Amino acid sequence: MLKSSADRYGAVAISVHWLSAIMILALLGSGFRAANAMDAMVKAEILRFHIPIAIAVLLLTLLRIVWWWRFDNKPPAVQGAPLWQERIARGVHVAFYLIIIGMIASGIGTIALSGAGPAIFGAPAATLPNFTDYPPRGAHGLGALLLLALLAFHAGAAFYHQFFRGDGLLRRMWYGD
Repeated sequence: MLKSSADRYGAVAISVHWLSAIMILALLGSGFRAANAMDAMVKAEILRFHIPIAIAVLLLTLLRIVWWWRFDNKPPAVQGAPLWQERIARGVHVAFYLIIIGMIASGIGTIALSGAGPAIFGAPAATLPNFTDYPPRGAHGLGALLLLALLAFHAGAAFYHQFFRGDGLLRRMWYGD
């Protein structure tokens, strides 16, 4: 089923979720690698990997928002979950969307203000600027740390539900019966 049912997520939501998760992990890894790269050529090479994936994550995030807003309904909370857990779960998901969009905006801002596009995308004589000289870079780094914290919290909550509460929460976000 493409759409969600009362007890599980549909194939579109599941696919967008797991594809986004994999890509976000790739972005965090490549972003931290780029930030720590001393050689400008290596940094530019990493950014040539990083930027297209970031654009894909933005598109998946926008698809996810439109999907929930216009085409599908999320399944209700797991049976017996306290109201405070439901509210925290909603807040975490909204925070994910806001941080992802903020990360894209700060990444675009850093590239635009620094004029790094030619150095990243192929002008042989162009030099890569020091990104820390541009204000959006600080927000980008902070966003990465917040995203890591949210991912850890999100995964921890899913494992708590699966292994301590035994309510099958992870099964709802996977394919099949």
